[in-house]
Amino acid sequence: MKRAIRRLWSAIDLIMAGLLVAMIALVFANVVLRYGFSSGIRQTVELARLWFIWIVMLGAVTVLHRGEHLGMPELVENHFPRALPWVNRFNWLVILGSSVMLTWGSIRVTQSNWANISQLTGLAQGWFYLPGVISGAMMAAIALVRIVHPETGKHDRAHGDIA
Repeated sequence: MKRAIRRLWSAIDLIMAGLLVAMIALVFANVVLRYGFSSGIRQTVELARLWFIWIVMLGAVTVLHRGEHLGMPELVENHFPRALPWVNRFNWLVILGSSVMLTWGSIRVTQSNWANISQLTGLAQGWFYLPGVISGAMMAAIALVRIVHPETGKHDRAHGDIA
């Protein structure tokens, strides 16, 4: 099971890296065409925006999984160390609620925009909102695991992975 989960996170990292490389290449090609040959690829703007949304949303899930998101635990750790497990669970409950709202709202917006087709690329506009569904569901799953098993969130610095 752990091996499958590690492969999932590796696949997400590869997807983000591939999208970033493709986005850079596409935008660079468009800049060269625009300034070098007075032409361009109109679809690059929309595709770059779509890929950027996917990168950001998948990156947010990855950061949450790795525990590298911005936080300020010093106050509780220094002054209320015995309350730390409860504060952490409360934090994960807030993240769970936010993720559920993100998922639910994204599902509704994705469904309502799936029939809207872009004039430039011919893609459904729902593709712009689908990352919210996927990332929200993944963040909710991470939060549920961390609420039930708080020890899974501890970072193993020796191996560079989450235990």
